[in-house]
Amino acid sequence: MGEKRLLQLNELEDFRFHAYENAKLYKEKTKRWHDKQIQVRVFEPQQLVLLLNLRLKLFSGKLWSKWSGPFKVVRIAPHGAVELWNKEKTENFLMNGQHVKHYWADHPDKHKESITFADE
Repeated sequence: MGEKRLLQLNELEDFRFHAYENAKLYKEKTKRWHDKQIQVRVFEPQQLVLLLNLRLKLFSGKLWSKWSGPFKVVRIAPHGAVELWNKEKTENFLMNGQHVKHYWADHPDKHKESITFADE
């Protein structure tokens, strides 16, 4: 009976080891996927950006835009913070860089259209 119990304990140790290894592989794979999904956004002063409206998460509506703006970047603070200028209120405020995205409405490439026809 004692040998049977020792075998069960050894099997349990093997099972724990394999579970630990599988969890480690899963975490590494998930981290790689997450890091691949991150978009690098580099902002420069005088650039126009859109700001994520965080209040809409509380009062969501299908047709409401999550983004407001455009706002002008005044400066980039350390650790990803961005100082923005609001022309309506004529004031500067500091926002997390993750809640800001580029505004491309006045971008020169916006009006360029290329249409390619395939000859048959």
